Amino acid sequence: MTALELRLRQALQSWRAAPAWRVAFSGGLDSSVLLHVLADWARREDLPPISAIHVHHGLQPAANAWPAHCASVCEQLGIPLDVARVQVTPGASLEQAARRSRYQAFSERLSAGDVLLSAQHRDDQAETLLFRVLRGAGVRGLAVMPASRPLGQGSLVRPLLDCSRAELQAYAQSHGLAWIEDPSNADERFSRNFLRRQVMPLLAERWPQASNSLARSASHLSEAQQLLDELAEMDLLGARGVSACPWLPLPSLDLSAVTALSDARQRNLLRHWLAPLSRMPDSDHWAGWCDLRDAGLDAAPVWRLADGELHRADGRLWWLSGEWLQPLDAIDLPCGAFPESVELPGNGRVHLLGELPQGRWHLRYRQGGESLLVPGRGRRDLKRLLNELRVPAFVRPRLPLLFDGDELMAVANLSQSSEIEACGARLYWSPPIGAQGLSW
Repeated sequence: MTALELRLRQALQSWRAAPAWRVAFSGGLDSSVLLHVLADWARREDLPPISAIHVHHGLQPAANAWPAHCASVCEQLGIPLDVARVQVTPGASLEQAARRSRYQAFSERLSAGDVLLSAQHRDDQAETLLFRVLRGAGVRGLAVMPASRPLGQGSLVRPLLDCSRAELQAYAQSHGLAWIEDPSNADERFSRNFLRRQVMPLLAERWPQASNSLARSASHLSEAQQLLDELAEMDLLGARGVSACPWLPLPSLDLSAVTALSDARQRNLLRHWLAPLSRMPDSDHWAGWCDLRDAGLDAAPVWRLADGELHRADGRLWWLSGEWLQPLDAIDLPCGAFPESVELPGNGRVHLLGELPQGRWHLRYRQGGESLLVPGRGRRDLKRLLNELRVPAFVRPRLPLLFDGDELMAVANLSQSSEIEACGARLYWSPPIGAQGLSW
């Protein structure tokens, strides 16, 4: 048994109870070796069911022949193959867009507890670290590829990170494996290819252990990031606080608890908190956080990020994304026309509990100037009432309001008139939850 096979077995030992192993199979050298080693291992020992996933982007003519090659290899090895055909939406980086499409396809195909095995190796780790250093990445970016991380309902595992490209090539040649050579890998207009083909060989001439050293540095940085994450979790315990609107299903933090930290710990906390929600900004864009944090008390500052916005309201930071950032259409919905629960376009659901007395009942949004006759408190201006109840400004235009003719009778989740209380009815609103975060 080769050293490569021994390291692979060791890396996968803790994953042998998984319901299934799915191999990300491009047909290239690295994934071909991984699939061959696993197939050979499965013939001698009891392993989770092994299958392969080939993602076909169709970005170049040569790629049209790759699914057939992958199908032939899998048939010889007796391994089921799933070919996922995806559409790549071009953006600033075609490589990044293809990666997102690929991981989205992988994520969709993982059942609960499944493991996706990907064949990145030590040289990939070293190249990625150098690439990110040149882009000015921080500790999180320089920690590069972890050995495992959650993906969809399962986990992404990279069992070859301790193996070199030379070891994989030696294994492939000794076993007579055939693999795909992607023509785009020779295009040095792509920065990664330039690093791999020009820079890394030059470094290896001067420092033969350059790849090993860079990969080791990545491991040290990964450990440093783990410590920063643990510090962020400690800071989160004190920063979550309690919102005055517990029915509002949005990520939020207590602003005073965040600003009590040093600037470095503020940024560390926010990076950790926002990581599942949005791609992180570069260093210059963090000025947006300072502007939001330091704005006057009567201001309503917004920090716009790649996948949403951070708002400040009621002494808290609020993350808004998805439907929360889309404009709302006005509604005028007769209560007799909807059942006990109805979906509001772009605004969650509203529920009417109990029965209303006779009246001209309508559901609308706020337009300004409304007032409510509050039991025991007399008539209250709605704006002042929402201020007293500490409802964030971005929520107020979305609150469903119940009218009898032109008379405001109830504010969903918050307050209602004596007449509504007397009949035991209640208006409840389930707000939209926003986007579900990043999955790639």
